[in-house]
Amino acid sequence: MTYRPAETVFGPPFAVRIPSLVYLAVALVVGGVVVAGELSAPGSALHHYVVEKDINRLVSSRALAIVLMASALASVLRASMRGVRIRGDGIEFRDVISIVMPRIKRYKWAQIDCIRLDQPTIAVDLWDGTRAFLPKVNDLPALSAALEKVAHARAIPVRGGRGLDELPESGDFEEEQS
Repeated sequence: MTYRPAETVFGPPFAVRIPSLVYLAVALVVGGVVVAGELSAPGSALHHYVVEKDINRLVSSRALAIVLMASALASVLRASMRGVRIRGDGIEFRDVISIVMPRIKRYKWAQIDCIRLDQPTIAVDLWDGTRAFLPKVNDLPALSAALEKVAHARAIPVRGGRGLDELPESGDFEEEQS
């Protein structure tokens, strides 16, 4: 019987999510201005700009706010779908390579020859001689530890890493004096 790790997901770092969160904040502000303009008094400048000038516009301000909110929510969801997932049968990682196309790669444990933890980004050497680089995640030390544990249990070589024993360094032990 082979070792099957529990499914673990490592999401993208917060810095990757910032642009989509800023876009969502702008969409919320625009939506708030539209709602405030529709609820404001009929003689106010905001009501005049949002409601009365809508007759001459190609797209109404309400439709613009709805489309902007929907696309901002889609952007936040898309940004949060990046990351690495350790599964029982292998490893899966997702990244966004262009505006439209996501990249999903799945590798079985049997396809992995070596896990490289000694580089700035974690890399996986495959049986066909290629190397796959995993995307950046929010908790890189935990991902390294999880991959090292799986590699040890499945006899996959690891380059770099901390080791699996949790013993303190020899200098941390205090000598007993009687």
